[in-house]
Amino acid sequence: MRRLSLALGLLAALAGAPAMAAPGCPALPAPATLPREAVPEAMDFPAWRARVAEIDQGLARIDRSQAELVFLGDSLTQSWEPTMYAQFFGARRALNLGVSGDFTQGLLHRLRAGQWGNMRPKLVVLLIGTNNSAAGSRPEDTALGIAEIIRFIHGRSPRTRILLVGTLPRGADRSDPVRPVNARLNALVARCADGQSTVYIEPGPLLLMPDGQLTEHVAFDRLHLTMVGYAILGAAITPQINRMLAQ
Repeated sequence: MRRLSLALGLLAALAGAPAMAAPGCPALPAPATLPREAVPEAMDFPAWRARVAEIDQGLARIDRSQAELVFLGDSLTQSWEPTMYAQFFGARRALNLGVSGDFTQGLLHRLRAGQWGNMRPKLVVLLIGTNNSAAGSRPEDTALGIAEIIRFIHGRSPRTRILLVGTLPRGADRSDPVRPVNARLNALVARCADGQSTVYIEPGPLLLMPDGQLTEHVAFDRLHLTMVGYAILGAAITPQINRMLAQ
């Protein structure tokens, strides 16, 4: 009887507890045949390979299991100006694993080929996809690639939370053909957020003028950020990073 009472008590407690968020991205289930954007693939250009090798060498010299905060992405992640990066994230045990020119499939390859290793960070900041859009990928396919990245992270480290950053604006103004593609991509990947294991944030509008212009003061080539751009981005995401790390 005592065991039965304990079991009933445990079931009651579980019934009253808040449900745990489902890992991965159930809103974007994997189809029977994945598009290229969702299949690991090493990028075939020298700068990508050189940066990947640089990261691999750096990871081999440290205990990556101690990382608390990990940034994953392309050149927009890699190119944080060191002083500003230190100002925003220096107090954290942070790793920047951004690779210039990366695609969703390239990031999947890096993670599966060993860059994730034994990491169990509290938080991953994920910003990827704009290169896929510029190369002509359908937003639906790029979104599946991002969903596969989320599934990989949660599969390897279920307690790691993800701050999913919406793709940032590119091009001088709203007439740029990639703008609507990235807008559609953001609408899709935002569905991966459950507010618990994955949180979505879209700081892109803060980088724009009221008329939609992306000025050279914010992004010197209308894509890659200046120090002003990174100051805006850092100020936008840091409060959310702090909240998620504190929980």
